[in-house]
Amino acid sequence: MPTEGQDLFGPKSVATVAGDKPAHAGSVATARVIMPNRTQIELRPMDLESLLPEGHRARLVWAWVERQDLSAMYAAIKVRQGGVGRSAIAPQILLGLWLYATLQGVGSARQLSRLVLEHDAYRWMSGGVQVNHHSLSDFRVAHGAALDELLSASLAALMSAGAVKLPCVAQDGVRVRASAGAASFRRKASLQDNLELARARVRELKEQIDADPAQDSRRKVAAQQRARREMQERLQSALERLPELEAIKRRNGSRAEEARASSTDADASVMKMADGGYRPAYNTQYASDCDSQVIVGVEVSTSGSDMAQLAPMVQQIEQRLGSAPQKMLVDGGFPAHAQLEAVADKTEVYAPVPEARAKKDDDGKEVQQDKHEPKPDDSAAVASWRQRMASDDAKELYKRRAATAECVNAQARNRGLQRMPVRGLKKVRCVALLFALAHNLMRTLALAPQLLGLGTTPSAAEAATV
Repeated sequence: MPTEGQDLFGPKSVATVAGDKPAHAGSVATARVIMPNRTQIELRPMDLESLLPEGHRARLVWAWVERQDLSAMYAAIKVRQGGVGRSAIAPQILLGLWLYATLQGVGSARQLSRLVLEHDAYRWMSGGVQVNHHSLSDFRVAHGAALDELLSASLAALMSAGAVKLPCVAQDGVRVRASAGAASFRRKASLQDNLELARARVRELKEQIDADPAQDSRRKVAAQQRARREMQERLQSALERLPELEAIKRRNGSRAEEARASSTDADASVMKMADGGYRPAYNTQYASDCDSQVIVGVEVSTSGSDMAQLAPMVQQIEQRLGSAPQKMLVDGGFPAHAQLEAVADKTEVYAPVPEARAKKDDDGKEVQQDKHEPKPDDSAAVASWRQRMASDDAKELYKRRAATAECVNAQARNRGLQRMPVRGLKKVRCVALLFALAHNLMRTLALAPQLLGLGTTPSAAEAATV
């Protein structure tokens, strides 16, 4: 039994309370209180299912994930029934964690692995399965083709439900900071010198391992060798990309010798950002249906210009959905004449026409030209674009571009698309696809909740957006 001044759950502390009646003259009475005992071990019976309320966003993500065909991801798993090796983590868990993390603005694999241990929603998603940051990192960049196919399959479901019809699509690019520093960009001679040093260090480390395979520091030396080998591969990739960058320099009137490539992320390019500064970045392109704001096309470019991005996106949408959009709304950076001609037989392009240069008459006075009037050297596609943009209907339709494309890009920014957490064009595209899938998942909730098992009307899902 507890003694005076103690409790079943730990010792009590006493504190003087002003106003207590003294036990005798000249003494101060003390109040008996229970203080916290944080070393006490507690056993709390609970199940993960009770952690989240009905309609929680994590439950909605899982409802979408478990309805997807993940056979391509399962095919990549090497451990099989009857074989040896540790069982792999189910792709549903890893995909669900990344989609939910993307919606919450979490882009770090290390942060996500900590949340799996600490946060109820992530604990529920993992279902008690231990997930480390290596598994999360590897999964995010290992299934680019499968993620692309998931986007196509989810769009097909939305089209079948009547939520996406493609009468009008808006495209815009968002430049995302690359995971490479400005100091990592080096010229050809510097890259070659560093490559030779890396090769020499790899050979030296290999000789240390071969000389004494049983030494205690063998694992440390092997790790150093692996790091140096990866550095060697990055430097080799940077050298391989230099001819492309040199050609760009020549087209811009600069010396080819001034071309520089990043020694940490060879695919990153220095681009002009929204704030006017120049930084290593990737040009992420999203095309969205104007009526539903569903993303129907995703691409990542290493060019800072949007001038050559229109035709590839129209082709991608046609391949992904079986038909090209009736109308494409793009800003003034997209409509190069070659691009307009390439898509003329597939879609109508709506983009602002640049102001025409003023010409001088016989008296030397400047005469303002009509920018919508076809020029003598215009092709049929370019002339049609100029005349189309002169109508009031075209100007009114074009207003939808900003409300669609820039809204989608802003939502991606708000969800953490500020700096790429990975390096390399293929890996960056995987991240861009995850953002598109997460965005479309929330649009599915609003437009076709029956695809998540929540009923047949948008009102059935309104209460489930917490």
